[in-house]
Amino acid sequence: MQKKLEGKVALITGGTSGIGLAAAKLFHAEGARVIATGRNSATLDAARAVLHPEIELLQSDSGDGAAIAALFAHVGERHGRLDVLFLNAGILRGGTIAAQPEADFDEVFRVNVKGPWLALKAATPLLRRGGAVVLNASINAHLGMAGASAYAASKAAVRSLARTAASELASAGVRVNVLSPGPTDTGIIEKTQPRDQVAAVHASLTERILLKRLGSSEEIARAALFLASDDSSFMTGEEIVVDGGMTRV
Repeated sequence: MQKKLEGKVALITGGTSGIGLAAAKLFHAEGARVIATGRNSATLDAARAVLHPEIELLQSDSGDGAAIAALFAHVGERHGRLDVLFLNAGILRGGTIAAQPEADFDEVFRVNVKGPWLALKAATPLLRRGGAVVLNASINAHLGMAGASAYAASKAAVRSLARTAASELASAGVRVNVLSPGPTDTGIIEKTQPRDQVAAVHASLTERILLKRLGSSEEIARAALFLASDDSSFMTGEEIVVDGGMTRV
């Protein structure tokens, strides 16, 4: 059976942990030549320990214009083209509107919105006809969850950006779609919540999910693979929600 990404060149931003790491493993297993980026040396080193040595790992700050220009120049020089672009890099900074520092808001939008915009801009000359772009958003774009104003707004902007990119890249034969995960066991809850509140947050989220569990990074990666492959060849400008029924029922 032919692999879904056989012979394709795929770039995954934020590919050293969570959903991005799972996608890097899966895309490689499905035949792609994978380039994955990470923001810091620690996560890159951790990813090298678990990823296939054929996967190219590069340090890059997704919200920095010079870093993104250098990244895509490297991809162009080494591979000459790009078939799949999974814009997965993102950060979460929680806090109520009244309490959240302005610097947190700016950083969330720098990484989550400016980052994909910069990547799309730099990738356009490299994307081959028949290529696919997948942007990782969130169900928070559809919710009014307290304490998530900057993050939710940034993901709503990502959804809007994808629509425009789908329109602009259609004539080049490139599809652009959005993946919106629900609560997923990426470790982000453990990173952003006080240790003594993690179990309560997990329980609260699980209660709201129809399937009564968090999703796995591997499950979200499989949805990303669908959007990246020819299985979704008649889809562009679309959003797939993978949230165990949390916002659908």
